[in-house]
Parts: sequence; C-alpha cells; structure tokens
Amino acid sequence: MTKAAVDEAASGRHDGGTIGASKAFAWMLVITGAAGVLAAWVITIDKFKLLEDPNFVPGCSLNPIVSCGNIMKSEQASVFGFPNPMLGLVTYAMVIAIGLALLAGARYRRWYWLGLNAGTLFGVGFCTWLMYQSLYEINSLCLWCCLAWVATIVMFWYVTSQNVRSGVIPASRGLRTFFDEFTWVLPVLHVGIIGMLILTRWWDFWTS
Repeated sequence: MTKAAVDEAASGRHDGGTIGASKAFAWMLVITGAAGVLAAWVITIDKFKLLEDPNFVPGCSLNPIVSCGNIMKSEQASVFGFPNPMLGLVTYAMVIAIGLALLAGARYRRWYWLGLNAGTLFGVGFCTWLMYQSLYEINSLCLWCCLAWVATIVMFWYVTSQNVRSGVIPASRGLRTFFDEFTWVLPVLHVGIIGMLILTRWWDFWTS
C-alpha cells in the first residue's frame, strides 16, 4: 500500500471526500449526548415544577451551595429568553443522532465536521460562561449542570481531536501525534481545573 493510501485510510476519507470515524468515537458522542439530554431533561422538568410552585425545592438542592433552585431562579438560567436546558434538549439530542449515524456507517463531508466542531466550541464556551456565573455571580452549584459541563467538555476535545487527526483541521504531524495518543489528557485537565475552582471557591464550606 502506498503512503498516500495509508494516509487516506488513517484519515477515514473516501474518494468522494467524506470522512468517517471509529466506533469508539461514535459511542463517545452517544454517551456524552445522552448525559447532556439527561441533565437537560431533569432541569427542564424541575424548572416547570418551580414555575408552578415557587416553593418547590428540586431534589438536587442539597445545601446552600449545592442548590439547583438558586440556579433555576437566576436570570442567567434563561439567557436566550427561554430556559437554557431546552436548548440542551435539542443540541445534545442532535449529538446522539450523529453518533448513532456514525455507528451505522455514516460518513460526513469536511464542512459537516467543521460545523460539529463549531457547535461543540459554542457549547463549551457557553458552559464556561455559565460556570463563571454559577461560581462568582449566583454563588450556587447545580449538580445536573456539572454533568452537562463535563459531557460538553469531553465532547469538544474529542471532536477537535477527530478533526485534527483526520485532516479536517490542518495541523502539524507533531500535533496530530499528540491528539492520537494523548487526547484524554485535555478533558481530564479541563475538568480538573473546574474542580479546583469549585473546591477553592467554597473551601471554607467544604472543610467546615
């Protein structure tokens, strides 16, 4: 097999310019998308209950810090004019659909992969903003939100890795090799930083 053929096989390309992905990657999309849908679904149901009864206390409101109710009552919880988790119900479901299609053998063109990367970048950016608001403005933490944050972070880094390794995003050989072997380091580091911020933000409460 020629070097060109090897590179083509490694990238998952067909002559038609479409690009596939491994089953492991597809399952990653399905699992993280499902985690996001679960979190968005629970928050949406609790939000409706809170609208019906202002005294309703969500099940994940465990103490003054871990309080989903405080998050749901905030202005940041409806930044687009409707509850944020309703957006998650749509977008995470789309991710599941893409993952299932890849498991069935679907292959997408470069623009589609770039669109998925842009969507996950928006998602991780929006989650970062929500993290800041939660920690430093609302002063409360929602466990279901944390699940959605982690799912989005993992999704973003692995989609980026897939695009770098397949040539959708131009990159040096060294960067492609890094993503090929150490992609897992990036979401672990990202989530670890968030964990440290949460720990230090309420250090006195956690240690009291």
